Formats: sequence, structure tokens, C-alpha cells
Amino acid sequence: MKIKERTSEKKDKCQKLCEGIFKVLLKDIPTTCQVSCLEVLRILSRDKKVLVPVTTKENMQILLRLAKLNESDDSLEKVSEFPVIVESLKCLCNIVFNSQMAQQLSLELNLAAKLCNLLRKCKDRKFINDIKCFDLRLLFVLSLLHTDIRSQLRYELQGLPLLTQILESAFSIKWTDEYESAIDHNGPPLSPQETDCAIEALKALFNVTVDSWKVHKESESHQFRVMAAVLRHCLLIVGPTEDKTEELHSNAVNLLSNVPVSCLDVLICPLTHEETAQEATTLDELPSDKTAEKETVLKSNTMVYNGMNMEAIHVLLNFMEKRIDKGSSYREGLTPVLSLLTECSRAHRNIRKFLKDQVLPPLRDVTNRPEVGSTVRNKLVRLMTHVDLGVKQIAAEFLFVLCKERVDSLLKYTGYGNAAGLLAARGLLAGGRGDNWYSEDEDTDTEEYKNAKPNINLITGHLEEPMPNPIDEMTEEQKEYEAMKLVNMLDKLSRYCIPLHFLLGF
Repeated sequence: MKIKERTSEKKDKCQKLCEGIFKVLLKDIPTTCQVSCLEVLRILSRDKKVLVPVTTKENMQILLRLAKLNESDDSLEKVSEFPVIVESLKCLCNIVFNSQMAQQLSLELNLAAKLCNLLRKCKDRKFINDIKCFDLRLLFVLSLLHTDIRSQLRYELQGLPLLTQILESAFSIKWTDEYESAIDHNGPPLSPQETDCAIEALKALFNVTVDSWKVHKESESHQFRVMAAVLRHCLLIVGPTEDKTEELHSNAVNLLSNVPVSCLDVLICPLTHEETAQEATTLDELPSDKTAEKETVLKSNTMVYNGMNMEAIHVLLNFMEKRIDKGSSYREGLTPVLSLLTECSRAHRNIRKFLKDQVLPPLRDVTNRPEVGSTVRNKLVRLMTHVDLGVKQIAAEFLFVLCKERVDSLLKYTGYGNAAGLLAARGLLAGGRGDNWYSEDEDTDTEEYKNAKPNINLITGHLEEPMPNPIDEMTEEQKEYEAMKLVNMLDKLSRYCIPLHFLLGF
């Protein structure tokens, strides 16, 4: 009882402290005092029980005023006020996330529109990343908790182009064509503030575009293509640390999963004239018989396939392999990028052919089982028998699409045992191909595979040593004994099966 009384007493004191802080914030006090009060309020707002009595419309309006979210505030000129704005936004993030009453009040106060208005004020400002970051975080929280706000952001507030412009600003993108940006591979990494701002914008955009698999207007298609081009740029840059880079790329992958597949062709682009000229010059300097060296030079700076720059797809492939190597949280961490690569491969021929070359190169050594080894193919084949149904389905589907949904091609790379689950689910155990159409270019087998093919075990998918014939070591009496044994077994089978057929009505 004493513990409960102490807990209740502590809660009452915290509530009174919150009420007192709001009364102080109503007064004209120095900026440093405002910041201190807001810091205390931010800590207290983490407790849901404390928030219940103090979450009122009047108190919410106090925080909106301090965060410069009122429509009457036209500019952000006073640098001294920036810490107050940031702390107010932090408080609002906690309060809206932890209080259902605050969530309802945010709708009544049209908080989403106010946040977008504040973003427009600081869209091109370089030194107020903290304000943008927590504005975006609050926008993400609102759109996460209320589906109505997602629709409002998408259509009424033009959230898609606004948030895309925020990303452009964070990445300092310079456009070289309608959907192509200049990439400086030797440039500095993103700053921590720019990275955090970009991550929050990606998360907010994910909520805004969560139901956007189909577009019906040309203007929408253009917006999604611009966003996909920005995300391509995002995949080709790095953050301040390896962990931040992975987080940045992870959110970019999640957002790309919402982009209509018809707009994902901007992930690849033709080589620029400068890149083509540079490669041609380097190639001309090599002797004509140095074929391997020429291929190395061709792919040294950029991943090239059929004259297309495949750097972004190669980054996605490496990202996928890193997630496989982690060995945990496959459903959350791996399935989004696998699903994205599958849909890209199904819809865009150049992407599929490039990924096929990277993941399923022509077979040469078939002495090991398909699931044994450290290549990307080996890792994906192991996932085809994973305990998580969703993981093994998407891994099998990805390989199936790379094989142009042809059963014979899939079995060549995986073996019948690993592929049985997918084939049974699709009704293809007897062979054939899937429902989607692909180009009719034929796969070419290596000489090593052709020579080994007659001895490959179709179930395991690898070359087995020929088993000795047990009859060769038998005497004539043993052969006669085994033959009579087989005759007796067939006789029993025929005698027991005939009545069974009559009973079943066959």
C-alpha cells in the first residue's frame, strides 16, 4: 500500500509540475528559461499517466506558439529562438505519441498543415536542420497514428513534392537531366544532421505513399519518378558512419517498395557521355588481346550492363546480402529489399538480366550442393528452406523470377528438393513455367555443366559420384534369391491391391 501511495503522490507532483510549467510558459520570460522549462516538460511527457490531465487545447496552443507553428509567424529570422522551437517540437512529439487526447486535438488544430507550413519556411535553409528534423518526426508520428492525415498530406497539403524537396535539399542534389543527378563518389559523407533529417523525411514519405502501388495521372507518375531518382541518389551516397548509412539505405528501400513498379526504371540510367568517353579512352590504351582486363576496366568505376549504369541496383544487392549475413530479423530487415528486387526484375528486363548475372552466373562447379557455399546464390537457396514461411517464399520467388519463371532453369540452380515448396504452391511440380511473360533469350550452359549434367542428382542439384552396382558383386545363387524375393513381393502387392480397388469403387 505504501508503494502505491508513493507512486500516486509522485504522479500528482509531476502533474502539478507540468501545470506549473505551462503557466510559466505563458509569461514573457527569457529564452534560456523557456528552454529549461521545455526540457523538463519533455522528460515529464514520456509518462502517459502524467499527461492525462495536462493535455488540453490551451496547453497544446502554447506549444504550437513556441514552435512557430501559428500561421501568423511568417519567418524564422531570430536565431536565438531556434532552441525554443526545437524543444517545443520535441515536447509535441512525445505528447502526441503518448496521449490519445493530444492526437485528437492535433486533428482539431490542423497540426499537419501547420507543420508543412513550417517546413516550407525552412526548406532551403542550411542551418536549421534540427527544426526540420523534429518537424518531420512529428509529421511521421501524426501520419502513423491517423490514416486520415496521410490522405490530407498526400492530396490537400501536397506532401509528396514537399517532402521530396526536403530530401533534395538534404542531399544537395544537382540535376543533370530530368531524372538524373550528379554523383560525386569522392565527395564528403553526409553530416549527422543532414542524415537524421533525411531519415525522418524518408519515414514520413513512407506513410504518405503507403497505398501508392498504382498511379492514374501523369502528374503523379512524374512525382514518383522524381522521388525514385532522389532515392537512387540516396543509395549512392554514404552517411557519417556505417550504421547511419545502413539506416539511411534501409529507409530508402522501404520507401522504394511504395513506388509504383512502372516508375522504378529511373533506378538505372544510360551512361553519360563523359563516362562513355572515359571508358573508351581507357579501353583503347589496352592491347586487343587483353579481354579480361578490358572487362575489369569497364566495370571498375560503375556497374555497367547493356550501356546502363547499374550502381543503384548493385547497392541494393549488396544491402540484401548484408541483411542475409546478419542471420536475424529476416522478416523485417530482408523481405523489403528482396520484394523490391523481385518486382524490379519482373518489370524491367535490364535489371533482371543484370541481377541474373550477379546472383546466378553460368554454372561451372557443380560438385557441391546449391545451398553449400558463400555466394549470394548459396545464401538465397538456403533461405528457400527457412522456417519463416514469408522469408522462404520471397527468396524462392526472387530466384524463380531471375530464371524467367521457368521450372527447368530454377531446378538447375537450386535442385528439386529446395524448390519443391514453391513449385507445389504454384502447381508446377510437373514442370512448366509461371504466368508472367519474359523475353525468349536462351540461357547458355558452360562446357563443364554440359559434361556433368548426366550425373547430376536432380533432387539435390549437385554432382554425385556414380554408385557401385550391388548386383556386380553377387553370386548366381544370390541373384536368383533376390529375383524370387522380388517375385513374391509383386505377388503380394497384386493380391492385396485388387480387393482394395473393388472396395474403393475403381
